[in-house]
Amino acid sequence: MGSGRVVALDLGARRIGVAYSDSRRTLASPWGMIPRSGDLGRDHAAVLAVLDEVEAHAVVVGLPLSLSGASGPAAQAALAEVAVLRQTLEPLDITVETADERFTTVEAQRSLTAAGRKGRASRSVIDSAAAMVLLQAWLDRRPTS
Repeated sequence: MGSGRVVALDLGARRIGVAYSDSRRTLASPWGMIPRSGDLGRDHAAVLAVLDEVEAHAVVVGLPLSLSGASGPAAQAALAEVAVLRQTLEPLDITVETADERFTTVEAQRSLTAAGRKGRASRSVIDSAAAMVLLQAWLDRRPTS
């Protein structure tokens, strides 16, 4: 996965949580969320618009594995969507990979609570924060140059 910004996607049934990295790939920030339209092509066009906006060259998609690490129905659905996303993005020289997203929503909720977010944070905020947690973990695992 070369250089430049990376976008993380937390694929949900109703929303896609989005986060992005700085150009040095050291810090993740929340972008927001994309509401699902019911049309995968339209949803992926919205993802492409975000990639253009933040000038990203790579995408990391959260893979919702089971607690045991097995690939259940949610992970299989995510992998099917990743396959379609790759067909759209890789011809544009944008790489797509997956990363384990277990516990990202829990971590995001804890972080929001620690940051003083009172009550239940909105799902869209949690989705974006979960994408940010996923991306920061992915960035932290990358070798430094």
